[in-house]
Amino acid sequence: MRFLAIGDLVSHAGLDKLSSNITSIQEKENIDFTIVNAENCSDGMGLNFKDYSELKKLNIDVMTMGNHTWAKKDIFSFIDNDDSNIIRPANYSKGLPGKGYIIKNKNGKRICIMNFIGRTDMGVLSDNPFQCFDKIYEEIKENVDLIIVDFHAEATAEKIAFKNYVDGRANCVFGTHTHVQTADEQITEKGMCYITDLGMTGPKNSVIGMDVEASLKRFVTSLPERYKVASGECLLNGIVFEIDDNKKAIDIHRIML
Repeated sequence: MRFLAIGDLVSHAGLDKLSSNITSIQEKENIDFTIVNAENCSDGMGLNFKDYSELKKLNIDVMTMGNHTWAKKDIFSFIDNDDSNIIRPANYSKGLPGKGYIIKNKNGKRICIMNFIGRTDMGVLSDNPFQCFDKIYEEIKENVDLIIVDFHAEATAEKIAFKNYVDGRANCVFGTHTHVQTADEQITEKGMCYITDLGMTGPKNSVIGMDVEASLKRFVTSLPERYKVASGECLLNGIVFEIDDNKKAIDIHRIML
């Protein structure tokens, strides 16, 4: 099976960039399954119902989230819908709305997509993602064919440590959150795909999607200048990866439009 994973959508402009290109990418790359990180889709932070409704019209199998999951309060009205294909970090506090993983049937395969949030410099109280993976893995391992993980984290070391921890159990781990596409895509000796960060789909001339002047003012003066989403041309970041019938990765490559 061939998979497409798209990095953090930033603002409605990022959604427009995705909408304009997703079909051509899927056709060119013969994609069977698509995953999109949508936690910054609405005004650069969170996901509202309007943008969620637009995403639902696209050929997306699963949407993942992150530290801005709850930034738009109307997410509580749809995250638990029966037809919702959204997952949020599984290691959030117990009892919160939504689910941390989902199992989808596609092309005769049962595919589990998991979402975790890192704990280093994230500013979010969360359970241990390593131990949370263990718990979920033991629950689902006999009932799924493939396991894909979106690890939403700041520290590259934490992401790389997670890669080594789940290697041989997961089939692909990709990082999100930093909005900067890394050049370390790889297939491990155990046959797992990995990249530290997918990058972002959002304004190109920006500071990780935010307006340059507002960002500079924060860094130069240390004053709490309000962030705003940048305007202008957008880029699209992601990866394509392929897993064979023996559950081993045989291809991974980056996309940057």
